[in-house]
Amino acid sequence: MEIGISTFVETTPDVRTGEVISHAQRIREVIEEIVLADQLGLDVFGVGEHHREDFAASSPAVILAAAASRTERIRLTSAVTVLSSADPVRVFQDFATVDAISNGRAEIMAGRGSFIESFPLFGYDLKDYDKLFEEKLELLLKIRESEKVTWKGGHRPAIQDRGVYPRPVQNPLPVWIGSGGNSESVVRAGLLGLPLVLAIIGGSPLHFAPLVELYKKAASHAGHDLSKLSVASHSHGFIAEDTETAADKFFPSTQQVMSKLGKERGWPPYSRSTFDAARSLEGALYVGDPLTVANKIIYLRKNVGITRFMLHVPVGTMPHEDVMSAIELLGKEVAPHVREEVAEWEAAGDGQ
Repeated sequence: MEIGISTFVETTPDVRTGEVISHAQRIREVIEEIVLADQLGLDVFGVGEHHREDFAASSPAVILAAAASRTERIRLTSAVTVLSSADPVRVFQDFATVDAISNGRAEIMAGRGSFIESFPLFGYDLKDYDKLFEEKLELLLKIRESEKVTWKGGHRPAIQDRGVYPRPVQNPLPVWIGSGGNSESVVRAGLLGLPLVLAIIGGSPLHFAPLVELYKKAASHAGHDLSKLSVASHSHGFIAEDTETAADKFFPSTQQVMSKLGKERGWPPYSRSTFDAARSLEGALYVGDPLTVANKIIYLRKNVGITRFMLHVPVGTMPHEDVMSAIELLGKEVAPHVREEVAEWEAAGDGQ
């Protein structure tokens, strides 16, 4: 069971002061967070690509490369790379470079993107949303399979027997498929034999169990070895010494972000009652003291089949010291407890 962190490098107004942290400062803070996660023995750190004022990570590979030179063992992944509006050649080159700097710790998490700002920014039409991802994923996988590439598609100039460099330390460079719960994405990942990441950020995580089974069924149908496939979750959360402190610290910035997104997308305002309900055992928020969060991750492992858990923190702007403290509690108290419980459960023959 792998445990890690994900971030979108948020730069929303501070709910207490109204001040907005600079993109530069927040990027430097995130690098410090990655270094701490590595020192604590966490397994993975993911940085998500966005092209908005309130997120500073338009180039996750650059941030991960900076962290790669200061870390020893933590895996470094995008979370996600918006592959639909990116050039797969450049994506592969960037992450092969991160792989070189980190000596084989880079991963790509490819997704279509729940935010659409990158499409007009890079000159793509949203009507091609699905086709763009299918085509570019095909090219990305072709590049990782072979040094020389010949390829032709409908949304990018053809490539005729051209080499793509540098080649990564890992062969093949890991590529995960990120999904918000779309069955087509899950089936695609299974048929391709690629590891799957589910954004479990609302409702009951148990609702994702059928999707995991669908993924496994598709993978098995395509002849892939299920024992070699991983399923990860990316879920919002925060850890403090006691549960009420964690909730009170995490709610204000979460409410600010979710209410803003709700206004953009037609959702109702985000309330404290909604937040508190999501903190229950079957809810999608992993907020509380270390034991509470650990038990929820174990519950997710046993009931959904997740083999990697990524705590997304912060949501919105929180004090850097609070984020660092949450990462420390995840590494020192939550992760060891989860790993021990899952190992005992699997040793007893109950593992999936």
